[in-house]
This record gives sequence, C-alpha cells and structure tokens, in this order.
Amino acid sequence: MGRILAIFAACWALLLPMAVQAEPADIDAAARGVVRVVIIGNEGDELYPVSHGTGFAVTSNSIVTNAHVVRDAMHDKDLRIGIVPSGGGEAVYGRIIAASPRNDLALIELTGNLRLPPLSIAGKPVADAGEVTSVGYPMNVDRAQGLDIADLFRSQPPVKSRGFVSGERPSRQFDTILHTAPIARGNSGGPLLDPCGRVVGVNSFGADNEGGDAEFFFAVSNRELVPFLRANDVTPRLNEQPCRSLADLDEAERERIEREQAEARQGLAERAEETRARRERSTLQAQLSVAEDREDRMALAFILVMIAFGLGMWAWSQRERIAPDAEDADIKLRKTNIAFAAVGFLILVALIAFVTRPGLDEVDRRVAALMAEGADPGEGAPVGAAGSEDLALTCRLVPERSRITSAEAPDIAFDWTADGCVNERTQYGYASGNWSRVFVPNEEDAVSVNSFDPDRQIFRSERYLLPRGAMNEARSARSKYTAPKCGDEGAATSLGDLQGEVFSLLPQQPNERLVYQCEARD
Repeated sequence: MGRILAIFAACWALLLPMAVQAEPADIDAAARGVVRVVIIGNEGDELYPVSHGTGFAVTSNSIVTNAHVVRDAMHDKDLRIGIVPSGGGEAVYGRIIAASPRNDLALIELTGNLRLPPLSIAGKPVADAGEVTSVGYPMNVDRAQGLDIADLFRSQPPVKSRGFVSGERPSRQFDTILHTAPIARGNSGGPLLDPCGRVVGVNSFGADNEGGDAEFFFAVSNRELVPFLRANDVTPRLNEQPCRSLADLDEAERERIEREQAEARQGLAERAEETRARRERSTLQAQLSVAEDREDRMALAFILVMIAFGLGMWAWSQRERIAPDAEDADIKLRKTNIAFAAVGFLILVALIAFVTRPGLDEVDRRVAALMAEGADPGEGAPVGAAGSEDLALTCRLVPERSRITSAEAPDIAFDWTADGCVNERTQYGYASGNWSRVFVPNEEDAVSVNSFDPDRQIFRSERYLLPRGAMNEARSARSKYTAPKCGDEGAATSLGDLQGEVFSLLPQQPNERLVYQCEARD
C-alpha cells in the first residue's frame, strides 16, 4: 500500500507543477551565494576536514547554515570553520555569531575579504505542489566524483536538485517545509529555492528511508529563518512579488501592446468618423454661408445699380430743364454734376460688391477654419515630439509588468534632457533608436542596463546576475572606455557605440526586469 501511494504521489508531482518551471538562470544566480561550510581540525601545521555542510549568504559577509553543521565547532574551540565560495575566490574563515539548536539555524560572519551576493528570501510561502530546488554539497556526489580531502577546500559549483513541496508542518518543535528535492549529508544548511531563485527554506534533514518508502526531506521554513535573522540584527532581503517567468512576462507584454494597438486603431477609426462627420457639417455650413454671402453681395450690387439708375435719370431730367440764362443755372448745374458723380460712385461700389462676392474656393477656406476651431489642441502633434523636450519626472514601479527577484524598487526622481542627460550628471547612449546606459559595478556581481523611452515616458532597468568569471569579463570590457560627460559633442551616439562590447557579453535574457511609468513631477 505504501509503495502504491508513493507511486501515486510521484505521478501527481510530475503532472501538477508543469505550469511553473524554474528559471535555470535564476537558480544559477542564487547559487553564486551558496558556499561549502567545512569544519577544520589541525594536527600541528596540517589542516584536515572534520565534517562539512552548506550555507548561503544573507549579507555580503555573513551566511546562514544549520546549527548541527557547526555543532562540533561550537563545543571544541580548536576547530575552525572554513567557508569555500562556489564562484571562485579564496576560502576564508568564519566565526559563529548566533546559533539556535531549537530550529537548527546558525549565523556565521566571514573574517576574510570574500564578498558574496546575498540571496533574496521569499516573503510568501511556496504553494503546495510548487516546484523547489535544493542547492548544496552532498557528500555522496563528492564520493562519486572521487574527490579527495583537499578538494573540499577548492571552489566547486554546488549541486542542484529539483522537487516539489509536499506541505508545511511543525517538526522537532519548529516550522518545516516537506519537499521532494533530494538532499544528502553535506546539503544541510543549503537553501531551498523557489522557481525564481528565492529562499523558501533552509534544508535540514531527510525522512528515514529504510523501509523503501518514498523519500521526503525537510527544510526550516522562512517563518523560522526571518525572525532568527532579525533577532541577530540582519535585515533579510524579502521579496513578496509573485514568481513569474520572463516568458510569461513577455507574453503579457505582447498581449498588452496588441491590446493598446487595437484600442489605438479603434480610437483612430472613431476619431476619423468624428472628423468626417464634422467635416460634412462644416462643409454644409460653409456652403450655406458662402451662398448667403454671394446672394447678399449680388443683391447689394443690384440695389446700388438701381439707385444709381434712378439718380442718373433724375439728374438728367434736371439738366434738361435748366435754362441757360436763368440766374440759378450754375447752382442747378452743380447739383446735377454732383448727382452724376454720386451715380458713378454707386456704380463703382456695385461693381466692387459684385466682383468680390465669395467664389466656390471660399467654401474650402471656411471649412478649414471651422475644422480648426473644433480640433483637439493635441491633435496632429507629431509622434515622438516629447523626445525633444526636457522632462522632470517621478517614475514609479509597475509591478504587473516587472520581474523582481532581489532588487528593491523605490520611486525614482528622473530629470531628462533632449540630448540624453539624466539628473544633470549621467549621459545615456543612443543606438538603434533606443536610449540606454550600462552599469558594471565593482562592488556587486550584477550588470544593470537602464533604458528610457521619452515618448512613452517608460523607464526600464534590467539586471543580469552574472557568475564571477562573466562579471570579470564585463568589467574588463567596461574598463576599455570612458563614458562621455553630459554636454560633450556627440556624447549620445558615441556612448551608444562604446557600450556595444559590454552588451555582447550579456546573456540573452536578464534575471530581473523593473518597469517604471513616469509622470511629470510637481
């Protein structure tokens, strides 16, 4: 019956978690902070390993492991604790800061100059049947590889094994996670990771398998780990974001862009229909207005001509009646001349009114004027116009478009100039239509690529968590150039070219992607 249940559980584990797969790059990035913990004895000048386990960094110079891994060193002051990094570098010694046998946790401080990348701790428990990965240094693998004692002091990559969560339960008076990611002696103190490479527990022990039942393993849960760290003045790097793969994020981004494009097309069609209807109304209004003005001008010209004709007839009749020898003949003649002059003026005005009456081309001009009066002030602005402006922005993280496994994401004050200068001190490079700046720090094994889209006001920061060798190559490539300063001639295009070698060394996908939406700052 037990074997049937075990087979059923294994099949169920294979079928259920298919929707959530660990990102190998995230597991590899977390493994950079995993170390071998070796308890070292000495006979004279000769050192020898007494036992070993696994630990992982919670700060750059402190690690967590199991209390039972360092138990011998706690009781024997002649024994020392050696810390062997996984990503290269010299081994260093460590000293116990705190140990809690009750929940099998210990905190060790490094005494050398070894700098480790801290692991992030999942702020929420992993779901039942969720995929997990154990990372550590199992002794049976060492034996199978034929490693000798000296090999324990050399940097070696840790072993990774996948499994699934079977539940959370109290055991030995502390909270544990039951899982199926295989561990063996030597794995103790190593991290149990979720698919995004975040710690969900500290591997501690396995179930007794003498009866041939299915193998299960136990990890100290974060409900124990986080209070332990805080009680010893260590602020854990908690991450409560949902674990999403970059593939899921890219698919959601593609759907979002398609949705925005469809909405934009729909909006464009609606605006085109509104414009067509407004143009038809404006055309009808202009035609009526022009026709009315033409009729008014022609009527005015006709009236003026009729008045001039009447006045001319009256003046002519008066001229005919003037007697040459009459005493008032000059006065009457002057009046008729004035009348004839008035006739000429009226005819001239009538002619001007007729000639200047609106033509058919006036309809188009009036339509254009009416359309301009009702237009949206932003309508017709060229795409990308914002890119030529200076911007003072506050950028806030958009969680649903981001993938965060370790980095914090506070709001960013972002001042942008049209030539790609950020906050008056950092020049961005321009290449292939994109603004970007690559950062290769000496104090952290991570390359960050920041980019900004001034038209959409989107700021992105993508982080590549690289192993030590790849990080050294990136630092070497970065050291070959000096980034131009803001205001230097051709700074943007020059930096865009200079950054090319560093970009070529980066993996195809980042480990983290932080997307910020920026808004004008008050």
